[in-house]
Amino acid sequence: MTDCVIAEDEQLLRDELVQLLAAAWPELRIVAACDDGAGALEAIARYLPQVAFLDIRMPGLSGLEVAGALAEVSPATQVVFVTAYDQYAIDAFERGALDYLLKPVAPARLAATVRRVRARLASGVADAGALAALLRQLGQAAPPAPRAEPLVWLTASAGADTRLIMVEDVAYFQADSKYTVVMTAQGEALLRKPIRELLEVLDPAVFRQIHRSTIVNVKAIASVARDDSGRGVLRLRTRPETLAVSQPFMALFRAM
Repeated sequence: MTDCVIAEDEQLLRDELVQLLAAAWPELRIVAACDDGAGALEAIARYLPQVAFLDIRMPGLSGLEVAGALAEVSPATQVVFVTAYDQYAIDAFERGALDYLLKPVAPARLAATVRRVRARLASGVADAGALAALLRQLGQAAPPAPRAEPLVWLTASAGADTRLIMVEDVAYFQADSKYTVVMTAQGEALLRKPIRELLEVLDPAVFRQIHRSTIVNVKAIASVARDDSGRGVLRLRTRPETLAVSQPFMALFRAM
C-alpha cells in the first residue's frame, strides 16, 4: 500500500479528490484528509506518507509552506500541488519536475499524475531538489495572494465583561473547542470564533502557528529553544508561561 495525505480547505473539493483518487489509484491509502495546512503538516510528520496532495492556498499555512518544511519533516514524500487557475504558478510547474492539478480536478489529468508519481516511487527518485527550486521561484517572484485587510481589534469575553482588545496586544491565541482563548499581558479572554477562522483574518507576517491549536504573535516571542524530543519551547515577553512548538513546526521557525 502507498500512504497519502490530502490537504484541501474546501470540503466538497476534498471529498471529490478522495473519490477520484479511490478510482484512479485503488492501492492508495489516504491516512489523513486535512482541511488546513497545519493539520497536513502534523499528519505528514506522523504518518511519513509517500505522497501528499497539497492545496496551495489554505488558511494559515499554505501548501507551499507545508512543502517547504518537508525537507526536515518527511523528505521522501512526493508532492502534488492542487491549485485554482494561476498562470504564474502553472508556468513554474511546467518548467519544473513536479506535478500539479487544476481545480476542478479532471479524472484524465489525475490519472496521468498518478502514473508519473507511481513511476517516481517505483524508481526511488526523490524530487527534493525540484521542490526546493520551485519554492524559491514562487517565493521570489509570485504575486501575493489577495487578502482582506488584517484584523486590527476584536471583542472577547472575560467573565461577565466584554473587552475590546487590539490585535497587536495579543501574545497568542489557543483553540478551546469551538471558541478561542485570547492571551494578553492583562490575562485571558474568550473569543467566539474558531481558530481556523482567525487564520483567515490575521496578518500572516505577524501571527504564526506553532501548533495546530496555537497561533503566536511573533513580536511577543522572547526566545525559542529545542528540547531533547525535537519540540520547541517558546518563551514570551509579556506572559510567564511557556508554549510548546510541535516538532514539525520547528522547521517553519528556522525559515522565519
